[in-house]
Amino acid sequence: MQDGRQLNYQTARFLTSAPGLAQCPPDQGAEVAFAGRSNAGKSSAINTLTQQKALARTSKTPGRTQLINFFTLANDETYRLVDLPGYGFAKVPDQVKLEWQRHLSEYLYERATLRGLMLVMDVRHPLSEFDQMMLGWADEKAMPVHILLTKADKLKPGAAKSALLAVRRQLADWEDLVSVQLFSALKRQGVDEARARMDAWLSHQAQ
Repeated sequence: MQDGRQLNYQTARFLTSAPGLAQCPPDQGAEVAFAGRSNAGKSSAINTLTQQKALARTSKTPGRTQLINFFTLANDETYRLVDLPGYGFAKVPDQVKLEWQRHLSEYLYERATLRGLMLVMDVRHPLSEFDQMMLGWADEKAMPVHILLTKADKLKPGAAKSALLAVRRQLADWEDLVSVQLFSALKRQGVDEARARMDAWLSHQAQ
């Protein structure tokens, strides 16, 4: 893909699931990963951005995604979207959560093809402990992060904008690395902006 070209995210197809870094696809090409606390709307965001109803699993029981899930674009395995495990509300033992955290850490630190992180937060409950942990990892790796403040339709426009500005203020010291937008899967708000960010990241293939 040449710089500036738009990818067709509707062509996304499931590739594989991996319990850890060792089982991930070959570390070649370019990836954009999605991370988010359980119940933040990560799966809905992925499905909305790819215009598919069930590419990423949605569940009424948060925390079901315990594997790293890979999706290809346009049947080209060198361009991938990655759905990372989320947790928070998940009713699982602490040992399991620690294992998820270890796999997340290994992926974020060691995956050479990762170009950017889409961090999904509920606009009503942003910057949770999990979100802060992900931002800390990204900061150490100098990994660009684009925050989707999801469920923006749950707030009135003025309140949603205030929440957006508040998060931007809190992350002002990281503005060279972190960008933020409002997003609503229900209203398809912010889809073009999010796709443009992914286009920019995925256009920079590994040399």
